[in-house]
Amino acid sequence: MAETAGVTPTRRDFLFIATGAVGAVGAAALAWPFINQMNPDASTLALSSVEVDVGQVAEGQSITVKWRGKPIFIRHRTPQEIEEAKAVALSALVDPVARNNNLPLDAPATDENRAAVGKEAWLVMIGICTHLGCVPLGNSGDYDGWFCPCHGSHYDSAGRIRRGPAPENMHIPAYSFISDTTIRIG
Repeated sequence: MAETAGVTPTRRDFLFIATGAVGAVGAAALAWPFINQMNPDASTLALSSVEVDVGQVAEGQSITVKWRGKPIFIRHRTPQEIEEAKAVALSALVDPVARNNNLPLDAPATDENRAAVGKEAWLVMIGICTHLGCVPLGNSGDYDGWFCPCHGSHYDSAGRIRRGPAPENMHIPAYSFISDTTIRIG
Protein backbone atom coordinates (compact mmCIF):
# COMPACT_ATOMS: atom_id res chain seq x y z
CA MET A 1 0.00 0.00 0.00
CA ALA A 2 1.12 3.55 -0.67
CA GLU A 3 2.33 5.79 2.10
CA THR A 4 0.33 9.02 2.65
CA ALA A 5 1.73 12.00 4.58
CA GLY A 6 4.12 9.84 6.53
CA VAL A 7 1.46 7.35 7.65
CA THR A 8 1.73 3.78 6.51
CA PRO A 9 -1.61 1.94 6.24
CA THR A 10 -1.68 -1.25 8.20
CA ARG A 11 -3.51 -4.50 7.81
CA ARG A 12 -5.80 -3.36 10.64
CA ASP A 13 -6.82 -0.26 8.62
CA PHE A 14 -7.72 -2.46 5.67
CA LEU A 15 -9.78 -4.77 7.91
CA PHE A 16 -11.69 -1.81 9.40
CA ILE A 17 -12.58 -0.49 5.93
CA ALA A 18 -13.50 -3.94 4.59
CA THR A 19 -15.62 -4.74 7.67
CA GLY A 20 -17.43 -1.40 7.37
CA ALA A 21 -18.17 -1.98 3.67
CA VAL A 22 -19.47 -5.51 4.27
CA GLY A 23 -21.60 -4.19 7.16
CA ALA A 24 -23.12 -1.47 4.98
CA VAL A 25 -23.98 -3.96 2.23
CA GLY A 26 -25.45 -6.33 4.82
CA ALA A 27 -27.57 -3.56 6.38
CA ALA A 28 -28.90 -2.59 2.94
CA ALA A 29 -29.70 -6.23 2.16
CA LEU A 30 -31.50 -6.56 5.50
CA ALA A 31 -33.47 -3.32 5.02
CA TRP A 32 -34.58 -4.00 1.41
CA PRO A 33 -37.49 -6.37 2.24
CA PHE A 34 -38.91 -3.78 4.65
CA ILE A 35 -38.60 -1.00 2.09
CA ASN A 36 -39.97 -3.15 -0.74
CA GLN A 37 -43.08 -4.12 1.23
CA MET A 38 -44.17 -0.46 1.16
CA ASN A 39 -44.65 -0.61 -2.63
CA PRO A 40 -48.24 -1.12 -3.81
CA ASP A 41 -49.23 -4.70 -4.47
CA ALA A 42 -50.21 -6.05 -7.88
CA SER A 43 -53.96 -5.64 -7.31
CA THR A 44 -53.51 -1.93 -6.62
CA LEU A 45 -51.32 -1.44 -9.66
CA ALA A 46 -53.90 -3.26 -11.80
CA LEU A 47 -56.48 -0.65 -10.76
CA SER A 48 -54.24 2.29 -11.62
CA SER A 49 -56.51 2.99 -14.58
CA VAL A 50 -60.05 1.99 -15.36
CA GLU A 51 -62.15 2.37 -18.51
CA VAL A 52 -65.81 3.31 -18.15
CA ASP A 53 -68.44 3.08 -20.90
CA VAL A 54 -70.79 6.04 -20.45
CA GLY A 55 -72.83 5.39 -23.60
CA GLN A 56 -75.94 4.42 -21.62
CA VAL A 57 -75.82 7.37 -19.19
CA ALA A 58 -78.64 9.72 -20.17
CA GLU A 59 -78.45 13.47 -19.88
CA GLY A 60 -79.13 14.46 -16.26
CA GLN A 61 -77.99 11.09 -14.86
CA SER A 62 -74.94 10.19 -12.78
CA ILE A 63 -73.05 6.98 -12.19
CA THR A 64 -70.47 6.09 -9.57
CA VAL A 65 -67.51 3.84 -10.33
CA LYS A 66 -64.59 2.79 -8.16
CA TRP A 67 -61.01 3.74 -8.95
CA ARG A 68 -58.16 3.04 -6.54
CA GLY A 69 -60.73 2.37 -3.84
CA LYS A 70 -62.35 5.79 -4.25
CA PRO A 71 -65.79 6.63 -5.63
CA ILE A 72 -65.69 8.49 -8.94
CA PHE A 73 -68.79 10.50 -9.83
CA ILE A 74 -69.50 10.72 -13.55
CA ARG A 75 -72.33 13.07 -14.38
CA HIS A 76 -73.87 13.75 -17.79
CA ARG A 77 -74.89 17.34 -17.17
CA THR A 78 -77.84 19.06 -18.79
CA PRO A 79 -77.38 22.29 -20.78
CA GLN A 80 -79.12 24.14 -17.93
CA GLU A 81 -76.61 22.76 -15.37
CA ILE A 82 -73.72 23.81 -17.60
CA GLU A 83 -75.10 27.33 -18.06
CA GLU A 84 -75.71 27.70 -14.31
CA ALA A 85 -72.15 26.59 -13.59
CA LYS A 86 -70.68 28.95 -16.23
CA ALA A 87 -72.65 31.88 -14.77
CA VAL A 88 -70.92 31.64 -11.37
CA ALA A 89 -68.27 34.31 -10.84
CA LEU A 90 -64.91 33.14 -9.48
CA SER A 91 -65.28 35.69 -6.65
CA ALA A 92 -68.37 33.78 -5.44
CA LEU A 93 -66.39 30.55 -4.96
CA VAL A 94 -64.89 29.41 -1.66
CA ASP A 95 -62.03 27.72 -3.55
CA PRO A 96 -60.97 29.55 -6.74
CA VAL A 97 -58.65 26.71 -7.89
CA ALA A 98 -59.90 24.06 -10.35
CA ARG A 99 -58.27 21.04 -8.55
CA ASN A 100 -58.13 19.30 -11.93
CA ASN A 101 -55.21 16.85 -12.35
CA ASN A 102 -55.43 17.39 -16.12
CA LEU A 103 -54.52 21.09 -15.80
CA PRO A 104 -51.83 23.22 -14.10
CA LEU A 105 -52.13 23.37 -10.31
CA ASP A 106 -53.17 27.02 -10.31
CA ALA A 107 -55.87 26.79 -13.00
CA PRO A 108 -58.97 28.80 -12.01
CA ALA A 109 -62.15 26.95 -11.04
CA THR A 110 -64.18 27.98 -14.07
CA ASP A 111 -66.70 25.48 -15.37
CA GLU A 112 -64.52 24.99 -18.46
CA ASN A 113 -61.60 23.94 -16.23
CA ARG A 114 -63.71 21.41 -14.38
CA ALA A 115 -64.80 19.47 -17.51
CA ALA A 116 -62.93 18.00 -20.48
CA VAL A 117 -62.39 20.20 -23.52
CA GLY A 118 -65.08 19.44 -26.09
CA LYS A 119 -66.97 17.25 -23.60
CA GLU A 120 -68.39 19.95 -21.30
CA ALA A 121 -71.49 17.86 -20.64
CA TRP A 122 -69.40 15.29 -18.75
CA LEU A 123 -68.16 15.95 -15.23
CA VAL A 124 -65.75 13.36 -13.80
CA MET A 125 -64.57 13.86 -10.22
CA ILE A 126 -63.46 12.03 -7.11
CA GLY A 127 -66.62 11.72 -5.02
CA ILE A 128 -65.10 12.53 -1.66
CA CYS A 129 -65.94 15.61 0.40
CA THR A 130 -62.79 17.63 0.95
CA HIS A 131 -63.73 18.38 4.55
CA LEU A 132 -63.51 15.01 6.27
CA GLY A 133 -63.65 12.47 3.45
CA CYS A 134 -67.37 11.64 3.45
CA VAL A 135 -69.21 10.73 0.23
CA PRO A 136 -71.64 13.52 -0.75
CA LEU A 137 -75.15 12.87 -2.05
CA GLY A 138 -75.81 13.73 -5.70
CA ASN A 139 -78.58 16.01 -7.01
CA SER A 140 -78.79 17.60 -3.58
CA GLY A 141 -77.97 20.79 -1.75
CA ASP A 142 -78.63 24.43 -2.37
CA TYR A 143 -76.81 24.52 -5.71
CA ASP A 144 -78.30 21.42 -7.43
CA GLY A 145 -75.01 19.58 -7.21
CA TRP A 146 -73.81 17.52 -4.26
CA PHE A 147 -74.48 17.81 -0.55
CA CYS A 148 -72.46 16.26 2.26
CA PRO A 149 -74.91 15.74 5.13
CA CYS A 150 -72.16 14.99 7.66
CA HIS A 151 -71.18 18.65 8.11
CA GLY A 152 -73.29 20.54 5.58
CA SER A 153 -70.97 21.17 2.63
CA HIS A 154 -72.80 22.24 -0.55
CA TYR A 155 -71.19 21.73 -3.99
CA ASP A 156 -72.55 23.09 -7.26
CA SER A 157 -73.14 21.24 -10.54
CA ALA A 158 -69.41 21.58 -11.36
CA GLY A 159 -68.34 20.02 -8.02
CA ARG A 160 -67.13 23.34 -6.60
CA ILE A 161 -67.60 24.06 -2.89
CA ARG A 162 -70.11 26.86 -2.45
CA ARG A 163 -71.05 26.70 1.22
CA GLY A 164 -70.01 24.76 4.31
CA PRO A 165 -66.78 23.72 6.00
CA ALA A 166 -65.12 21.96 3.04
CA PRO A 167 -61.98 23.93 2.13
CA GLU A 168 -61.56 22.76 -1.49
CA ASN A 169 -63.53 21.83 -4.59
CA MET A 170 -63.95 18.12 -5.19
CA HIS A 171 -60.85 16.90 -6.99
CA ILE A 172 -60.83 15.79 -10.61
CA PRO A 173 -58.66 12.76 -11.43
CA ALA A 174 -56.49 12.46 -14.51
CA TYR A 175 -58.81 11.13 -17.22
CA SER A 176 -59.33 11.21 -20.94
CA PHE A 177 -61.95 10.21 -23.47
CA ILE A 178 -60.60 7.35 -25.57
CA SER A 179 -63.77 7.29 -27.66
CA ASP A 180 -67.04 9.22 -27.72
CA THR A 181 -68.50 6.97 -25.02
CA THR A 182 -65.47 5.58 -23.13
CA ILE A 183 -63.52 7.37 -20.41
CA ARG A 184 -60.13 6.17 -19.13
CA ILE A 185 -59.55 7.27 -15.55
CA GLY A 186 -55.97 7.20 -14.32
